[in-house]
Amino acid sequence: MARLGENRYGKSRVRLSRITRTGERHEFNEWTASVLLEGDFDASFTAADNSGVLPTDTMKNTVYFVARRSKAATIEEFAMELGDYLLAHHSHIAKVSVEVEEKAWERMVTDGVPEPATFKLGGPELQTTHAVREPKGAWSIRSGVDGLTILKTTKSAFTGYIQDELTTLKPATDRILGTCATAIWDYSAPKPHFAEARARIATALLKTFAAHDSMSVQHTLFDMGKAALEAAPEIARIRLTMPNLHHLLADLRPFGLDNPNHIFVPVDEPHGYIEATVER
Repeated sequence: MARLGENRYGKSRVRLSRITRTGERHEFNEWTASVLLEGDFDASFTAADNSGVLPTDTMKNTVYFVARRSKAATIEEFAMELGDYLLAHHSHIAKVSVEVEEKAWERMVTDGVPEPATFKLGGPELQTTHAVREPKGAWSIRSGVDGLTILKTTKSAFTGYIQDELTTLKPATDRILGTCATAIWDYSAPKPHFAEARARIATALLKTFAAHDSMSVQHTLFDMGKAALEAAPEIARIRLTMPNLHHLLADLRPFGLDNPNHIFVPVDEPHGYIEATVER
C-alpha cells in the first residue's frame, strides 16, 4: 500500500529584466526567480483532482505581475514581495519558498564618466537569495553568491599532509590558489539592510582571500568566513564551498627548458572540494 509523503510543486527559472528610470539615469537588473509551494495539494497526486492546484503558468505570470508593481531594490525584498502576494491570495498554501538569482550587471564607465544607461556584465557570479515563510510566520532569508571566481599567484602553500604509497603530490610553498566559490549566509536580524550587508560580506571575503597567507584551502576558507561574520553582525553563519581549481606546473624539461613557476596547465577536473560552515 502506498501513501503520499512530503510534496511540493512550483515554477522554476522564470527570467525577467527590469529597467528603473530616473530621468536619463537608468538602473538595470536581470533576475531569475523560482517558486515552490507546499499545502493542501494531496488530491492532485492521489485522486487526479486539480481543483486546488494553482497552475505553474499562473505562478510565472505572478512573478511578472509582482515585478511590475515592485519597489524592491534587492532580490531579497523582491522574493518577500512575491511570497507575500502568493500567501495573501491563496489561503490553502502552507509554505512558500522563493529563490531569486541576479546577474552581475554593472554600470559602464567611459573616459572616467559613468554611463547613465549602458551596462556591462561584471563577472560570471550570481547574487542569490532563498526566502521561506509560512502564513503566520516570519521570513527566513538565506542569501549568497554563486560562481565567485578568484585566483592569486602567491601566498599559497600546501605542506605537511599525509603521504603514503599512493601519494604523488609534491609539497608546495608557493603555488597558484584558484577557486570558483559559493558563499551562503543566514540572516538573524529581522530587517537587515540587505544591500549594505551583502557589500560588506563581499568585501571581507575578497580582502581576506587576497591578503591571507594560506597553508591550505581549508585554512583560507575559515579565515574568510570569520571575516564575513565580523563584517556583518546581521548574519548568524556563512557556508563556503571552495573547489580548488588546480594550476599544475608544466614539465618543460623534455624541451631543454627550466620552469621557475612560470608556465602552468589549468586543470579544473578533477578538483579538490572543500566546504564548511563558519558560525558564531
